[in-house]
Amino acid sequence: MSDVRHVLVLPDREAAEEAAEALADRFGVHEEPELVRDALAGEDDAEDAQWLVVLRDETDRLDPAALDEFAGEWDGWREEP
Repeated sequence: MSDVRHVLVLPDREAAEEAAEALADRFGVHEEPELVRDALAGEDDAEDAQWLVVLRDETDRLDPAALDEFAGEWDGWREEP
């Protein structure tokens, strides 16, 4: 069992929540991804924060390029480890 994690960076909370819900349908992900607010340096307003969708991939079966394309549907990207 590996500890592979994918991090999708999305522009706002709504996009992160929608993407997290769509992961099960698109990729068969059954574990609930973690949503994390990523405030940019010096910013206190939640509206100005990016949101991260952290997804465990213990079987290392998810294609990073497909996840990047998926995140792009919400104007986001997959962060390289």
